[in-house]
Amino acid sequence: MLTSGDFASIGECMVELAPTAEGLYRQGFAGDTLNTAWYVRALTGEGGRKVRYVSAVGTDALSEAMLGFLSDAGIDTQAVQRLKDRTVGLYLITLTGAERSFTYWRKDAAARRLASDAAQLKVALGGVGTAYLSGITLAILEPEDRTRLLSALAAFRESGGEVVFDPNIRPRLWSDRETMARVTTEGYRAATIALPTFPDEADLYGDGTPGDTASRVAALGVREVVVKNGPEPALLRVAGEPEVIVPALTEVQPIDTTGAGDSFNGGYIAGRLAGRSPSEAATLGHAVAARVIRHRGALAPFTAVADLAVF
Repeated sequence: MLTSGDFASIGECMVELAPTAEGLYRQGFAGDTLNTAWYVRALTGEGGRKVRYVSAVGTDALSEAMLGFLSDAGIDTQAVQRLKDRTVGLYLITLTGAERSFTYWRKDAAARRLASDAAQLKVALGGVGTAYLSGITLAILEPEDRTRLLSALAAFRESGGEVVFDPNIRPRLWSDRETMARVTTEGYRAATIALPTFPDEADLYGDGTPGDTASRVAALGVREVVVKNGPEPALLRVAGEPEVIVPALTEVQPIDTTGAGDSFNGGYIAGRLAGRSPSEAATLGHAVAARVIRHRGALAPFTAVADLAVF
């Protein structure tokens, strides 16, 4: 079971333009770390931990609408900074069958400055037992802010907090592969739990098998490693325990795979927060992802996973 205290997800929420069956686009709000927070909230409900989002937005109408959307979902926005000279980013989903690709507009996104103030970071992590971030969180930050965030998380871990990291490797966000590999490794070193995706890790680090990924990440000091592999089984490596293979659900017909990995993460984290074993939590993660990919866009309604709730 993860430590007591609130759950905080650190990163960027964006405006999402998702294609509809009618060929139009629906405006929503999403982003990898917000997607995971959304499903943790959906699965834990009022009886679980408080779910906090740590980010930054502007003071314009779109930013205020985003904050209202998060608050209406029961996600605590007190750690979201308001910056007068910035706004929120936007991305558009393009589908080829059920597979998605993204086009982004985020140059002036306030979230790029979420770690500019060390004092604000300390306040944001106050009362938190488990903190979550992704490689996208690290990629959008300036180098000095990235260092500031990783230092804050290292101190948080040292004080007994759990740090969950999904590298969510997106080469287009990085200046070069060397920096991407180095900073991703730094993210692993700050983490107690890691949720890598095998094809991405194989491409960046040359891993031959999911087991190779698990061994490399565990050697960086990560206690609990879950290697995702799309529709294939997940591989689970927990310190001091035998390796476990957790099958994914079969016979799932996806409509839109946006948010599949993020929703798996939400299921896994919610399961661990509720005291489920790592293998049980991974099974829950697969079940949540199977529901989500039957909906368009990154965020399925809470009702889509309500019967899987752990509290």
